[in-house]
Formats: sequence, C-alpha cells, structure tokens
Amino acid sequence: MKGIKIRKGTIEEVVELSQQVTEFFQPYSEKTYEERLTDVPHLILIAEFEGKPAGFKVGYERYSHDTFYSWMGGVLPAFRRKGIATLLADEQEKWAKNKGYKKVVLKTRNRLGNMIHFGLNRGFVIVDLVKKGEPEDYRVVMEKSL
Repeated sequence: MKGIKIRKGTIEEVVELSQQVTEFFQPYSEKTYEERLTDVPHLILIAEFEGKPAGFKVGYERYSHDTFYSWMGGVLPAFRRKGIATLLADEQEKWAKNKGYKKVVLKTRNRLGNMIHFGLNRGFVIVDLVKKGEPEDYRVVMEKSL
C-alpha cells in the first residue's frame, strides 16, 4: 500500500510505540521484551507511514517448534484504517511460514473486539478462553494454520 513500509525493528522502538497505543493499559518494559525474546527465534516488525513510525508487531517461537506466537502488536491511533495492521500480519505470517512454522497463535482480551474480528477475518479460529479477572479481561486464544 502506498506510503507504508514494513521493516525489522528493535525492542526500544516497540516499547516507545506501545506507549502510544491507547488500548494498552500498562505497556511492557524493555526488560519484559528482552526476557521473552532472548534465546528464542523471534521477529520484530515496524510499520512506517510516509516515513513516520506507525505500528509494530512482535512474535516469537512458543509452545512448540512449529508454533509462532504473535505476542504484541498495535497501530497508533493517527494511522489506523490504512491497512497497516494487515500488512504487518501478512509479513509476520510470511516470515513464520518461511521459517517452517505450521501455525500462528495469538491471545487477545474479550474487551478488544476489533482484535477478535481482525483475527477471525484473517482466518484465525478461537481455540480457548482463559478466565482471568472480569469477563471483559478473559483471554481469547486464537490459532491459524499456515
């Protein structure tokens, strides 16, 4: 899509961007990202719109050698409805498939209806519901075969 570039990024960039995503109540720290990503295959993607950082997607190998976990991602409010999330997800899934992963798993929260719809529209299916906290905070686990 015109004006959008997807590139590999850094933990520092992701932490800075995540602090600007309004849905994230308590964005993860650099330390948390480092703990999750050190010593496991992972991918950090940054989306730029007309040269400005606009979104990100982070995933890593989790659960088994054939499963890629799409852990964190977001698009800054000013850059939404431009196809950025779709391009990030496309690039992540292409990379994971090329690396030999057979499926992608993601978790979101019940209150994040847009994310649930996004996953369903991309061919994910709901495989589990983890009851944690209030119903709107229940984790919705989704999976997609590559």
